[in-house]
Amino acid sequence: MNFITNPVTWWVDPFADYEFMRNALLAGLLTAVLCALVGTWVVLRGMTFLGDALAHGVLPGIALAFVVGWSTTLGAFVAAGAMVAGVYLMQARSPLPVDTSIGVLFVGFLALAVVIVSSSAVGYAGDLSRFLFGSVTGVDNGDLIRISVALVAVVIVSLIFYRAFLVMTFDENLARVLGLRPRLANGVQLAMLAGAVVASFEVVGGLLVFAYLVAPAAAAVMVVRRVPMIIFVASVIGSLSVLVGLLLSYHNDLAAGATMALLTVVAYLLASVVRMVMPAMGSGSR
Repeated sequence: MNFITNPVTWWVDPFADYEFMRNALLAGLLTAVLCALVGTWVVLRGMTFLGDALAHGVLPGIALAFVVGWSTTLGAFVAAGAMVAGVYLMQARSPLPVDTSIGVLFVGFLALAVVIVSSSAVGYAGDLSRFLFGSVTGVDNGDLIRISVALVAVVIVSLIFYRAFLVMTFDENLARVLGLRPRLANGVQLAMLAGAVVASFEVVGGLLVFAYLVAPAAAAVMVVRRVPMIIFVASVIGSLSVLVGLLLSYHNDLAAGATMALLTVVAYLLASVVRMVMPAMGSGSR
């Protein structure tokens, strides 16, 4: 109960005393807002499976880049680009349902990552876990700059394509009639999703970024309706998960990225309970 009985020591001192905690907090907050912006559209458009596939799709690029000594960020971008291109082409040309095509790519990319890791020296496995599960307490200025650039880019693109994204969410045919170029907007959304995954993997890892993309936005959808409010509430939920998760991991020697991601899921479950209780309370008052 130190967070109540001794709040300064529990809440403030870790950030006041250690630079790595301040960097981790800043990186986590930037990631939370970035994932909220992109994740809102992922949830509203029912693209969660695609988000999961893309979060795993960067792994072979990261693994290959790490093994051969290239930039893991570059490897992640190449793998994400290949996944986005594959999904885009299959959506346009394949006679199969979209989720089937995505599932095939998902399995293929994940299997390729396992093959690359298994063929490398055993010593790589420990270091690669950083890219699978994140290392938020190990971020540096370069990581902060990368996440900041990705966030600014996503904000600008979201403002430019907001009307197209909004109309597409409810009626893609109407977007086409209104001249909003839904195919282009869809490609832009895929690119935004890829950029968010690549920018975030250092903080929460390729396997955990999916939680930050989906859980805060899904929780927000449970309690608010308008898209700007969904983005705002998702950002708040993600940011609180970062703050509390970092402090819990610091005081209890837990994995920071996993703790932060777990709290986003807890927030979703709490929002689900609130959503179920509110109608019951309303019907009971009649």
